[in-house]
Amino acid sequence: MRSLLNEFLGELAGTFTVVFLGCGAVAVSLLFNGLPHITAIAAVWGIAVVMAIYLFRSVCSAHFNPAVSVAMVIAGRFNKRKLWWYFIAQLSGAMVAAVMLYLLFRGSIIAYERAHAIVRGTPGSATLARMFGECYAPNPVLLAMLAECAGTFLLTAGIFMVTHEQPGKKNRFAYAPLSIGILLALLICVFASVTQAGFNPARDFGPRCIAFLCGWRTAAFPDEAGGFFWVYILAPFAGAAAAAMLYNYYRRRSADTGLKIKYENE
Repeated sequence: MRSLLNEFLGELAGTFTVVFLGCGAVAVSLLFNGLPHITAIAAVWGIAVVMAIYLFRSVCSAHFNPAVSVAMVIAGRFNKRKLWWYFIAQLSGAMVAAVMLYLLFRGSIIAYERAHAIVRGTPGSATLARMFGECYAPNPVLLAMLAECAGTFLLTAGIFMVTHEQPGKKNRFAYAPLSIGILLALLICVFASVTQAGFNPARDFGPRCIAFLCGWRTAAFPDEAGGFFWVYILAPFAGAAAAAMLYNYYRRRSADTGLKIKYENE
């Protein structure tokens, strides 16, 4: 039980680290124009992931993403009995990070609203709500879903590739977090113009709920048709699951190839 509690706390703390730093970079960009270029924000997200993995992988699986956790279950690399615990930890970590960011920037947010005549909770306030939950407008839902699905697929596939066990190549695991962070940063640069590049249901839904509670109300969920669910929750899960199934296929082919080579050499 203590081990599971440690994993829970590690996953919560890691997700908090990623979301606090990543969404913090978005907040600085929106409020102060401090990080005006997408490459700077992408770099912060990537570095945040690298730091979180290095800091907490000794106590948890360091997924920090429900879609990745599901993919690991499909691939047989994670105990499905722990899945709900990880979901709760990831969502909790993201929500705590959003609360901390709101408390930190509350004064700046109010000043920005006054300076730009923004009334929180109205459609116009969705601009600031983007520091918590992503927005895909004016792009159509199907395009946004495709972008989130493809981005999460590529991210998850990359995670499988750099963490795949191979005989005699154990040292490469030391560099896996760096590879994952760089890959995430690159994918954000590519997909951010379409969906703000979420690739993580907890990262989107947790802070979005906090924005709703902090007065943004419907502006935190701007698509009345529930597009946020299809784009930022369903699509990432689908992309990660597809990557896991491709990984399983690759492992089976690799095993079959290894057996064939063995038999041919006998």
